[in-house]
Amino acid sequence: MNPRHARVLLASFALLAAVDLVSLAAGYDPGHTVAKPLLMPLLAAHAAVRRGPAPLVAALLFGWAGDILLLFDADAAFLAGMASFAAGHVCYLMLFRRTARLSARSAPRARGAWLAGAYGVLLVGTVALLWPGLPAGLRLPVAGYSLLLTAMAYGATRLGPVAAAGGALFLLSDTLIATGVADWPQLPRPDFWIMLTYAAAQYLLVRGVLGALGERPAPTAAYGELRSTTP
Repeated sequence: MNPRHARVLLASFALLAAVDLVSLAAGYDPGHTVAKPLLMPLLAAHAAVRRGPAPLVAALLFGWAGDILLLFDADAAFLAGMASFAAGHVCYLMLFRRTARLSARSAPRARGAWLAGAYGVLLVGTVALLWPGLPAGLRLPVAGYSLLLTAMAYGATRLGPVAAAGGALFLLSDTLIATGVADWPQLPRPDFWIMLTYAAAQYLLVRGVLGALGERPAPTAAYGELRSTTP
């Protein structure tokens, strides 16, 4: 791992994210069109240079494909983008399960049950509220995607508060998109808030995964090593 390369890639991601957000706030569409597709490749390269696991890099690259597809204003592109993000969530779920097993972190079972219930209630309530406003052809895909997204957000809580915040922000970002599809009243410059929460979510997920892997418990010393150090 080259720490300098990792820092340059992360700084480039932060700079492009700022360019994208300023472009959205100013209503400058060309800036968004250029900056948005560069974000996830830079973050994926940062994760790869940091020797992040393959499912993490894959999740970011699926997000990159989804970002590009959602630039097109068509139902087919929206569904394809949603499918790409869904594949990324599957990668994250596999990664969280493996990383939590390797990490020194272990959430209390009671807290895990409480969080699972809270995310379950949030899922059911959100889908129920959005359902009447969604186009008929998108209702089932959005409901299925919401289930996968919520499972990812809950799974991220197993890796600690940083990853948990990333999962929650991802859930918020995609919920903001869904409210637009359902024709709910929107905040001023809704794309700004969607990208702000999305970019922060992906960064926090990367940081949370890499941090959890860095906290792996040291392997137990071999019997011979213990004997050699015993007075």
